[in-house]
Amino acid sequence: MQHILAVIPAYNEQDRIAPVIAGARQYVPVLVVDDGSSDGTAALAEAAGATVLRQIPNQGKGAALRAGFRRALDEGCEAVITLDADGQHAPDEIPRFLEAYAQSRADLIIGRRDFAGMPPVRRVSNTLGTLLFSWALGQHIPDNQSGYRLISRRLMEAVLNSAEQGFEFEVEMITVCVTEGYRLAWVPIRTIYAGEKSHIRPLHHLRHFLRVVRAARQRVRARQSRS
Repeated sequence: MQHILAVIPAYNEQDRIAPVIAGARQYVPVLVVDDGSSDGTAALAEAAGATVLRQIPNQGKGAALRAGFRRALDEGCEAVITLDADGQHAPDEIPRFLEAYAQSRADLIIGRRDFAGMPPVRRVSNTLGTLLFSWALGQHIPDNQSGYRLISRRLMEAVLNSAEQGFEFEVEMITVCVTEGYRLAWVPIRTIYAGEKSHIRPLHHLRHFLRVVRAARQRVRARQSRS
């Protein structure tokens, strides 16, 4: 098997991270990027068998992911699988990504959730976000917020210079994949919500999501004008 690493960004997830690591390690090595946690996340991650990269102070999910990408690139990884530390992503679905990658060699494989299984507020926000972002890119993007992904080496390299620090980085990643002509694929995953605390600040997230959507639309138009 190619060298593929699981990258798990984590912020104050000491209560949930150990089983996520244990599950992921059944399939791939695990790197946890501890994003300035003030609890025992880093120590518990190491005890669970993960390599831990500490990012101090807290800088956001996008910054944590890029730190993980840099480490993966330095180690010669062909791809990484990203999943959240809070248990929303079932590690036993990692083989779905590995199989899809072996068959398609796609640069970005996103775990597609069933919005019907989400709490009402998240279902509405994800549905509206999907419609808006699909319009911006000019193609259907069924789930732009899912953090369960496989990312190829060349896409990691293409997004290393992003200025996005938070969740918007994952949206921008799709834009880069599409506008660079890389291959995008999807795998179905379970939709899991168990009362975990979200780190998303709704108004802040909305403002920055709209900014990233606008940038995506501009990037698509610029590409079309060059064609």
